Amino acid sequence: MARATGLDAATFAERHWGRAPLLARAVDPHAFADLLDLDAVDELLSRRALRTPFIRLARDGTVVDSRSFTGSGGVGAEIADQVRDDRVAAMFGEGTTVVLQALHRTWPAVADFARELGGELGHPVQANAYVTPASSKGFSAHYDVHDVFVLQVAGRKHWTVHAPVHADPLRSQPWNDHAAAVAARAADDEPALDVVLEPGDALYLPRGWLHSATALGGVSAHLTVGVHVVTRYALVEALTALVADDPRLRASLPLGVDVADPAALGPHLEAVREALVDALAALPADAVAARVRERVWSGGRPEPVGPLAAAAFADGLSPGDVVRPRAGLSMRVVERGGSAVLELPDRTLALPASTLVALRAVTGPGRHTVGSLPGMDQADQLVLVRRLLREGVLVAATGP
Repeated sequence: MARATGLDAATFAERHWGRAPLLARAVDPHAFADLLDLDAVDELLSRRALRTPFIRLARDGTVVDSRSFTGSGGVGAEIADQVRDDRVAAMFGEGTTVVLQALHRTWPAVADFARELGGELGHPVQANAYVTPASSKGFSAHYDVHDVFVLQVAGRKHWTVHAPVHADPLRSQPWNDHAAAVAARAADDEPALDVVLEPGDALYLPRGWLHSATALGGVSAHLTVGVHVVTRYALVEALTALVADDPRLRASLPLGVDVADPAALGPHLEAVREALVDALAALPADAVAARVRERVWSGGRPEPVGPLAAAAFADGLSPGDVVRPRAGLSMRVVERGGSAVLELPDRTLALPASTLVALRAVTGPGRHTVGSLPGMDQADQLVLVRRLLREGVLVAATGP
């Protein structure tokens, strides 16, 4: 977070998170070159066999039909939606912006950065790259339904930012629902920010803030790191889902009721309100947390695991080997029903109660030595750690 904002977490949270844009000027123009550069863009477009929707093109604010730049990969790779680098090159030369989507899935350095940032923020993170030809404008003024960090990696880009026309939009409230207001705000109002981003500069925009950008002088490339914020409305959705267990709220309305008539609907609405208040008051916080966490826990990509190396390490596991929790994998250890339960994003592992102390230790932060875990003898530690390695919960701790 400090790398993307230039601020400590507390200051950023107090002054900017969800409130106001932040421009962080570069201390080092190469600050983000390790994440992505123009050579990396060329490699992705020409040698990584990208397919849609991992790429899209835009011209004059309009997304280009993918059929104009995709095709078969040839013998043995006849999948028809693979990127044709020659077509992308031609269209880029004509002024088309290239958007590399979901780089947190396809480019290791960006994946690592996104995973670490998401862990600090507590909200799922994605990353796209926008590569714009000289003096070309990719997308017209719009807002995003997620917060963004813009990291300028190459070239210069002129950004114009305006205050929201619809503050804190939900994912179901895209900018085109307010297209006329967006266009009017961008055309008529003074911008909140009118800046040129240079390599190494960063810009934070809360969801809802209008923005558009134009490359200046040469090819421009920036990473847009999107933060899919968990909102209070997510708690509303969780509560709504959980009150479905109340039979009063599942009851049918009377036969022949005219739901278009407010007078006919009124008594039933009042009964629902009363039942809803009772049902909501009875819901425990842990039930809501379990519901909401599904979105966060499954929203990010944990540290990659090499299947062959992981299997070999697990097979050869011995006392003295060092392991650590897999970075970016959300988990929780609880005692339930006489078992030690490990809750994961996609499944739950029930283990013997005798493993509880060691399980909590080995899934905690830091490095852990097999044979030194508390509460279990050496043979049982090997069994436990080998199981967690094969489940992708632990990985070998290499290096110092």
